[in-house]
Amino acid sequence: MITKEDIDLYIKNIPATPSVVRQALEYVRAGDLPKAAKCAEEDPALKLYLKTLVNRPIYGFRNEVSDMSQIFGILGTSTAQQILYSYLMSLLVPKEWSLFSLSNQAFYDLQASLSRKWEKILKHLHLLNHDNESAITLLPASIIVCDALFAAHKNEVEQLRSVKALDYNTILQRLSKRSLFDICSDISVKWEMSSTISRIVYAASGTDLEIQGDEKILAKWMHLLLFYELSQSVYVSAGLNDFIDFHIDFVQDIYESFMQVVG
Repeated sequence: MITKEDIDLYIKNIPATPSVVRQALEYVRAGDLPKAAKCAEEDPALKLYLKTLVNRPIYGFRNEVSDMSQIFGILGTSTAQQILYSYLMSLLVPKEWSLFSLSNQAFYDLQASLSRKWEKILKHLHLLNHDNESAITLLPASIIVCDALFAAHKNEVEQLRSVKALDYNTILQRLSKRSLFDICSDISVKWEMSSTISRIVYAASGTDLEIQGDEKILAKWMHLLLFYELSQSVYVSAGLNDFIDFHIDFVQDIYESFMQVVG
């Protein structure tokens, strides 16, 4: 089964941030969106990703938006940073999913839906800023990591889960002493993300009892948002409802407010 060495090798093989994306992120953080757009123009794969993501129905544009300057202008600095990080996540997406019955289109729809709803949540909480908004990009990465690590052990995992109703994250912790959220934190370090991003996502597991203040608030909302999204029929059919354990006590006090914001 999965060992610490398997996890270390997986992280080692994650590609570094492409230079074009790193430069675009620097311009975005500096508030220079025209230069960021010019960077994106130089990378055909990044340009195609931005056009495809922004023109998904959830963004609500009546006509196709294809000009990079227009796309960055529409997104603004916070959302532009978030979507550039989402592009990094797309570099990890498998050509074919092994563990989950998931298509890449469904995965990108999940990315877009999480992004839009998280923006609504942050505005509601008056906590919208670059790093808080970008934190949502690491959640889908945990799904990619789970599929990659368990793919070669699918039959063993299914046998284990038939005996004990364990989610994948719990199985991984018992095998390697590391969770999917630990691995996401490692990915964030490799991609030189802010430590704030990794702390929020790690806390969103619902098991970190040390968090306080705004980070605890964000962790609760992110935890509930993940399970709200994964309860949609397409993701239940894909097997993502068994992805991690839902801690209802962790989010019970925000449930009504959550449904008013995103329901």
